[in-house]
Amino acid sequence: MSEEILVNVTPMETRVAVVDNGAPQDIHIERSANQGVVSNIYAGKVVRVLPGMQAAFVDIGLERTGFIHVSDIFVAGGRASDSIRDHLHDGKKVIVQVTKEPLGTKGARLTTELSVSSRYLVFMPQTSHVGVSQRIDDAGERERLQELLAQGLELEDMDKDGGYILRTAAEGAGLDEIRADLRFLKRLWVAVSRRSQAATKPQLLYTDLPLHMRTVRDLARPGVERILIDSRESFSALQEFCTDYMPEVSDLLEHYQGERPLFDLHGIEDEIQRALGRKVELKSGGYLIIDQTEAMTTIDVNTGSFVGRRNLEETIFKTNLEAATMLARQLRVRNLGGIIIVDFIDMRDEEHRRQVHRTLEKAMQKDPARNKITGVSELGLVEMTRKRTRESLEHVLCEDCPVCEGRGALKSAETVCYEIFREIMRDARAYDTANLMVLATQGVVDRLVDEESANVADLEEFIGKTISYRVEPHNNPEHFDIVLL
Repeated sequence: MSEEILVNVTPMETRVAVVDNGAPQDIHIERSANQGVVSNIYAGKVVRVLPGMQAAFVDIGLERTGFIHVSDIFVAGGRASDSIRDHLHDGKKVIVQVTKEPLGTKGARLTTELSVSSRYLVFMPQTSHVGVSQRIDDAGERERLQELLAQGLELEDMDKDGGYILRTAAEGAGLDEIRADLRFLKRLWVAVSRRSQAATKPQLLYTDLPLHMRTVRDLARPGVERILIDSRESFSALQEFCTDYMPEVSDLLEHYQGERPLFDLHGIEDEIQRALGRKVELKSGGYLIIDQTEAMTTIDVNTGSFVGRRNLEETIFKTNLEAATMLARQLRVRNLGGIIIVDFIDMRDEEHRRQVHRTLEKAMQKDPARNKITGVSELGLVEMTRKRTRESLEHVLCEDCPVCEGRGALKSAETVCYEIFREIMRDARAYDTANLMVLATQGVVDRLVDEESANVADLEEFIGKTISYRVEPHNNPEHFDIVLL
């Protein structure tokens, strides 16, 4: 595996792309005016308790209140009650951490189970649990890391302070690195605790690192060959960061000074543009159609122009295999989460279905986001879920079309003409006027004077008024006005 991390920094936004063997796998974008809030810790104030949902809204100083469910409330020794009223009440001060970005019209998802991260460790001050990342599957290494952590805690006199998770990046780390992380987390938590005690109103207590530093902390894992940064200032800041916290990564940092933009050079700009479209072409000639809705994401697999060489079943099988690998990559690039339904092309052969399912599972194993794939349903659909903690690429970069308001379709000129006829009937009954003028776009007026001319003549005769037209080229295609003359 050969991975590169590309970091494009401008005053307005920071973009990061993880490229594996030349193909972009993950794209992260953080804008200065709208930075992510996941992992931030806030002093909050309960503004509304919802007993019917066993949840509450919490003001944390953001535009929208956050949402916390009773299952996300930490109580030392376990919750004695699952009633939200037993834990929160209006006006109560509560220290919370964001687990999910605000999505659409929903506020941030919150928890009172707090944690802060360093390079190798996640510190959980309220528990005594010690665990190791599931991505470290070597039993010997897991045991070694737990022993190192125990030694580090004893040497730093922190063996009674909270719980820890050894992150994937800790694989191969030594005692000195673990101890340095422990000291960093100790200082950090003391500062957060001091701020939380002093807070008298909803406010931010702790924020995670900016995207380019977070990327190096979280993604500079074994297999990454280099990290290219196209900003001198950010490169210098990352050098200092790595010198202090991640010296083994310093040699991977490179300042990109080429004339051609970094994302252009590696095809990331083109990949971003393709990721905003519905259709994804496969090399064989088949294609995927990806539709993201509020409830779920659907992916439809089609053979397209791929006709195969042997028989239809073989053609379908090969298309589905290629689609399984491609859709796993597209989910990461587009950062699609929640419920995902995949409609593979129907396969008669049970062995083919099993192999496609296994290929999809194997491709999704590379995805750092937690995911779960069910079997094939009675309708031949594959259902899966993927953890969603931030907005999808489309939601970060796009907004609803002001013309169709997110429907993705416009009323036809024929439909608008019939709406005009009904509006004219209403106006003719309500107002005593001799003539009427229709203001509409060129396409609607063209239809009125051509295909609908006979209907217009009948309408004029029926209401006893003359109808004229005027083109409004800047109008919304669905919009029209009736002027009384």
